[in-house]
Amino acid sequence: MNAWTAQKTEDYASLSTALCLCVCAAGLFGEDLLQRGYHRDREVLAHVAGHPGAATRQIARAVGASERVVARNLDRLTADGLLTLVTDGANPAHRSYRLAS
Repeated sequence: MNAWTAQKTEDYASLSTALCLCVCAAGLFGEDLLQRGYHRDREVLAHVAGHPGAATRQIARAVGASERVVARNLDRLTADGLLTLVTDGANPAHRSYRLAS
């Protein structure tokens, strides 16, 4: 609204201020989305720390997210070296996670 009013009255200082505020708000919104992903990583990591050997489905139920989202979190945490993937020799499809040592 400030940008529209400033444009009508040719107040360029108010116009530039309004545009800066819009850009800053968009940046903060993007940062919030990024931090939400890190928050889920922390939840997943905390659950695995408390429940070593937990499977993806169990973790997803515990943190209240879909298995697909949790699988991405687990892949990221494993790639970062915070978790270790444990597979059952008899059933390689059964995958569970533990904290890396």
